[in-house]
Amino acid sequence: MTTRLASRSSLVAVALAATLALAACSPEEEPAEDGTSASGTAAATDTGLDVEAYQEIVDNGAVADDAVVEANEWASAVREAGVLSVGGTETSTLFSLVDPTDGTARGFDAGLSQLLSRYILGEVGTELSQVTVDTREDLLENNSVDTILATYSITPERAARVAFAGPYYSSQSAILVAADNENITSVEDLAGTTVATQAASTGVTVIEEFAPEAEVLALPDHEQALAAVRQGRADAYVIDQTLLLNAVVGSEDVKIVGEPFGPADSYGIGLPPDSDAVEFVNTWLQQVIDDGTWEELWQVTIGNRTGVDEAPAPPTVGETIS
Repeated sequence: MTTRLASRSSLVAVALAATLALAACSPEEEPAEDGTSASGTAAATDTGLDVEAYQEIVDNGAVADDAVVEANEWASAVREAGVLSVGGTETSTLFSLVDPTDGTARGFDAGLSQLLSRYILGEVGTELSQVTVDTREDLLENNSVDTILATYSITPERAARVAFAGPYYSSQSAILVAADNENITSVEDLAGTTVATQAASTGVTVIEEFAPEAEVLALPDHEQALAAVRQGRADAYVIDQTLLLNAVVGSEDVKIVGEPFGPADSYGIGLPPDSDAVEFVNTWLQQVIDDGTWEELWQVTIGNRTGVDEAPAPPTVGETIS
């Protein structure tokens, strides 16, 4: 398996040159707390990931027929390059966490990107570039990456700039508080409190709609929003539940309270606009769902690590988000 990390300098240059029309929903940016062994092949890490089971899923992924790849311009270009260039995250415990001992990203998003690369190339080969809420659309529009898999919420505004395959996952909002906070147990308890979320994310509008009497503390990324709760500058942190689960894995100072609320946030696979990639990727994604790979990957990367025994139903591939 080949997994490379792209040069940060090239991405910085792109980010500085770009002018954004609309920021994207937040990718997870939690500080790494990885405990993988020096070999990188231990059965489990401190974050609870069964690395051997994960690798088996990725290595057994389906491979497309040559004719299928050759009939698609986008996939053919990826095969010619010999690597799938992925815009993603490096520090998301459940979705895409880079193991510093071997440079490999593992998690639900990372696993899907590796499975997609295997489908196109015949073997796993990805190049990961760290993206932020301020760079994702630009990197796709500039063809700096082939795809973005980074808990990337589909909205009509974003779909006007880039193409989306999927959705491949959906999540509602949830509430994270300090472990010793007994005053907030539901969304109704957010009235009169300071609630952190990520600026330019769907969390801002969710708080304004479902907790209009709360004061919104909009911060640049997940790390700063989480720190605001831990430091007492915010009473709660509201964002997608699946992202908050990253914060509670191996942590005893924060907790998730209440039931999920608000509209479902559907995650899509970002693709270059005006390409023929969407149909190709949707066909692959449907196959991954139908053959059980999606559920197996979810259980290893999310379910087993958060104590959830039953995988959620995957969203309908190709569903229009309005």
